Amino acid sequence: MSKPKRPRSLADNEAMAMVRAMRTSPQKLNLLCQTIRGKKAESALAELTFSKRRIAGQVKKVLESAIANAENNHQLDVDRLYVAEASVGKAFVMKRFRPRARGRAGRIQKPWSRLRVVVREREEQA
Repeated sequence: MSKPKRPRSLADNEAMAMVRAMRTSPQKLNLLCQTIRGKKAESALAELTFSKRRIAGQVKKVLESAIANAENNHQLDVDRLYVAEASVGKAFVMKRFRPRARGRAGRIQKPWSRLRVVVREREEQA
């Protein structure tokens, strides 16, 4: 006896990839995700390839994973995919301390982020 299978949360023409712990702040990651939202998957990959931001390589890997999931798991056409959703959230915060003057300590917060990328297949224009 097991639980009934959970229904798929995405539509039939969508595929997703997710990272639960990315070593950057959500604010910085969201700036990068704003540049790829709504773009074709091909041009979003090009944008991330030539971006100067440190985290762009990891975001590119997640997008490539979503495209591979669409192609291999859901049999979607890669040429018609676009980035339907790139959502960013907080994961956890590592707390560290740094010695300061007169025996005090300064708190340093090192935030981590979550990233969820959904690619969708465009409907054919008639």
